[in-house]
Amino acid sequence: MKILIVGAGAVGSYFGARLQEKGEDVTFLVREKKKEILDQKGLVIESVHGDIQCKPTTIRAGMNPEPYDVIILTTKAYHIHDAITDIKPYVGESTMILPLLNGISHVNLLTNSFSDHNVIGGLCFIESTLAPNGHTVQSSPIHELVFGERSGEKTTRILQLQKAFSDTKAEFRLSENIEQDMWQKYLFITTLSGVTSLFRSPIGPILTSEHGTETIKQVLFETATIMRNLHAPILSDIEKIQFDKIKQMDFTMKSSLQRDMEKTQAIEADHLYGYLIEAAKQHSIDTPILSMIYANLKIYESIIS
Repeated sequence: MKILIVGAGAVGSYFGARLQEKGEDVTFLVREKKKEILDQKGLVIESVHGDIQCKPTTIRAGMNPEPYDVIILTTKAYHIHDAITDIKPYVGESTMILPLLNGISHVNLLTNSFSDHNVIGGLCFIESTLAPNGHTVQSSPIHELVFGERSGEKTTRILQLQKAFSDTKAEFRLSENIEQDMWQKYLFITTLSGVTSLFRSPIGPILTSEHGTETIKQVLFETATIMRNLHAPILSDIEKIQFDKIKQMDFTMKSSLQRDMEKTQAIEADHLYGYLIEAAKQHSIDTPILSMIYANLKIYESIIS
């Protein structure tokens, strides 16, 4: 399959390199400066699962317009509108668009810009970051990409995509309930990113504090309440499941949002939290902790802008 990776940040570079390592036909759609760097220095992955050095095929937006079989979107939410414009020359009638963004509101943006048929579901779990030398550093056992038809069907095309993703030195998992997976990942990342950015701390010290633990539980409760009012397909006991998952995390684990704030980079405040706060208002749901997290992020944005 012809695979186009949109973005070569910490997520796109890792999964794209793993697919290229396997021998798949992978192209990276990147900005001009990034293209120059990759063309000159290549792509370097430092991973607990084995390092990779490869020479990627790269294009800039508008170059070589032709349909791809699958386009994997790995950009941040604040770049989604630019990404939609950039990929239009590469989307054909049968192209699958696989977004790995956190949150959920981007799905409607994509289906409105292309077609409902083009957009499949996706998410990923990975702890990776770009080092100052440009290398991608992947530092935890988890490196999973989950994908599937939003209908849950095992269609011919999704089975072909599963075959292309198989036998790769990363975990690519086909889901028959990707809508639920995406909402539950949204709940998880909202909680983890929210508390670590609020307390400016890895998850370990937060969990060892009584008030920190209660804050985690409250964020799970508030967010799950909003999602149920939106008729999201989350499990009835998802709060307990995810609290138990958070308790098992490495003591030093930081969220990507927290890492972005430490580097004074842009963040996804509105995409992740503004969406939830607005939904809470529409359903008259009280969200004291989520509102505090959102205020913290918006104040941060005002300082770095």
